[in-house]
Amino acid sequence: MAGIVVGVLYGLFGVGSAFATPALALLGVPPVTAVVAPLPAFVPSSMAGAWSYARQGRVDRSLAARVMVGAVPAAIAGAALSPRVGGHALLVLQGMVLLGVGSRLLVTARRGTPMAAACSPRWRTGWAVAGAALAVGFASGLLANGGGFLLVPWFMVILGLDMHRATGTSLLVAAALTVPTLATHTLVGGVDWQVAGPFALGVVPGAAVGGWLAQRLPTGRLKAVFGGLLVTLGLRCLAG
Repeated sequence: MAGIVVGVLYGLFGVGSAFATPALALLGVPPVTAVVAPLPAFVPSSMAGAWSYARQGRVDRSLAARVMVGAVPAAIAGAALSPRVGGHALLVLQGMVLLGVGSRLLVTARRGTPMAAACSPRWRTGWAVAGAALAVGFASGLLANGGGFLLVPWFMVILGLDMHRATGTSLLVAAALTVPTLATHTLVGGVDWQVAGPFALGVVPGAAVGGWLAQRLPTGRLKAVFGGLLVTLGLRCLAG
């Protein structure tokens, strides 16, 4: 059931682990398992979600390709380092990031600030994109996720994409990041398949429903709801 709920949210916002880890932790799953177990579900769901958005012309393939070049190797490095950090520390780190990103989105949504005007144009240059891709990829591997909770806000606030296009592009990048991240965590023995398997059974169909709903909801409302959810989940992670 938790997988179905997370899957719907993943299809709506292009962000899975941000919802999955707190949900599993709330069910009493140990921190390390709660961080890593959602990964197998997001391989097929991110691919299916990206395909759905691409059919609607809501994927920036050029941007996705540039991000993947730097993010994929960085994700492998982050995943290799993850076991040395520890589950509790990873939950706290994820909570801090979610709280910060969600607060930023809520501020821009309340003020009605145009996404592209939120930051200086220099942050949208090739070198800036490459540097951000490395950071997002490393965080994705370290926190065992596809990076959607960082990609979507980055694409919206910094690069000026609307919610739908940011979500579609994020899903395509997440599909590329999740595979090596999952492989690395599997090699170091971090995946509990007794939790990951049933969770994946719920996420995949839930993501299909969420993707269908996302195409029919206004982007402004989605942005505000997304920001509020990130803040709530960030506080939940920090509370342990």
